[in-house]
Amino acid sequence: MPEWSCECCGRWRVSVELVRGRYRYRLSHRYPPEHGGGANVLGEVGSVAELERLLKRYAPVSLADLHEAA
Repeated sequence: MPEWSCECCGRWRVSVELVRGRYRYRLSHRYPPEHGGGANVLGEVGSVAELERLLKRYAPVSLADLHEAA
C-alpha cells in the first residue's frame, strides 16, 4: 500500500488503497514511541480534493508537504 508522510516530522501520514476499483485516501496521525506509539485514523476519503479538505481541517500540513514514505 503506497504511503506518504510529512517532511517535517513524519507523524502525519496518508495511505492509498484500491478498494473495489476506487482509490481510498486515509489520513492518520502517528504517535512517537515515547508516547506509546500507535496511530489515530482521522478520516478516509475518495478523492484528492476531499483529502485536501481533510488535511486543512485536521493537520498542520498540506499536500505539498507530503513525500513518499520510506
